[in-house]
Amino acid sequence: MDAIEELLTRGVENIIPDKEKLRKLLMSDRKLNVYLGIDPTATKIHIGHAVPLRKLNAFAQLGHNVTFLIGDFTALIGDTSDKESERPVLTSAIIEENFQTYKQQAQKILDFSKVKVRHNSEWLKKLAFEDIIRLAYHFSAGDFYSRELIKKRLTEGLHVGLHELLYPVMQGYDSYFMDTDIQIGGTDQTFNMQAGRVLQKDLRNKESFIIANGFLEGTDGRKMSKTWNNAIWLTDEPNEMFAKVMSLRDELIVEYFTLATSASMEDVADVKKRLVAGENPMTIKIELAHQLVTELHSKTLADAAQKDFGVRFQKGDLTQANLPTISLPPTLSSGATIIEAMMEGNMAESRSEARQLVKQKAVKLNDTLVTVPSEIHTFKTGDIIKVGRKAVKIKK
Repeated sequence: MDAIEELLTRGVENIIPDKEKLRKLLMSDRKLNVYLGIDPTATKIHIGHAVPLRKLNAFAQLGHNVTFLIGDFTALIGDTSDKESERPVLTSAIIEENFQTYKQQAQKILDFSKVKVRHNSEWLKKLAFEDIIRLAYHFSAGDFYSRELIKKRLTEGLHVGLHELLYPVMQGYDSYFMDTDIQIGGTDQTFNMQAGRVLQKDLRNKESFIIANGFLEGTDGRKMSKTWNNAIWLTDEPNEMFAKVMSLRDELIVEYFTLATSASMEDVADVKKRLVAGENPMTIKIELAHQLVTELHSKTLADAAQKDFGVRFQKGDLTQANLPTISLPPTLSSGATIIEAMMEGNMAESRSEARQLVKQKAVKLNDTLVTVPSEIHTFKTGDIIKVGRKAVKIKK
């Protein structure tokens, strides 16, 4: 697979307006303006965020003009594309603190000798109210309100802030200001990225493109999120990172090789064949964990992490190491049902699901099967709750 074909297909869910038009543009001699924006609404970047970072780096390696945009101004509003409620308003001080380490984390993926770093406060905070009115003219409030989660919030009588309408306008202006040819982002960013296409078309009569990447699922198969304790962070220590990869469901092996590593697509195809042929998934998962730790740390540390995992696996104490921790609130620490503890640990999406998991004999407390959902337990530090192949450790 050649470099351009891989750009257009690997981890790509959609290309707007047309894949073949973008292919022709990439095969020309033009150096294109490409960017990815990340709002510093948290202090860490997980490997799910690294999917578009890898795509951005691929453009940089081909010599295009690539920008890693830190949305320090858009973070004042916060994007609610994938949220069922408003984001809390962040202060400039919090935003400043959050993005301090972003470049340090992203350089595990991006070659910053070939990538420009910018902050959208450079241009957004200079806009006058008149400028914002003129930009807003290009968009319809109806389009915003028709979005699935916004419509859901309105239907349920929840608050939708007027300021939220401005987020796509601001992101669209980012694209216009940098005269972008290609925007990169997750599929949940498609609406916002379309705003950039609108301004480029309306104000420059220029066609621009969107590459919407797929999502890397978390270690438990749900969307990777801090809330679910299922994220692998770029800042994770090698042993912890290795162990988290080893906890993956077997069905995610190919997806992780494709989206979370730089393994060639030929190697990924070989992994598929080996799994179909019946090779032990654990063997291949060890290769995946080693490759990921090598790429994000070093081969030496990956070798050590693999050795550490092997020792712990032989001793049977893997459940005690590198587990996510949860702190029970005071109201539960003196006594609680397993259902309440599971909900605190985000190990079920609802109480009914938690009860069903208990009935299915999928829940253990310290390796003892839990059979009575309503039984009161006195949890202590170090207790381990296991739900299927997931586990969390109690921390008071």
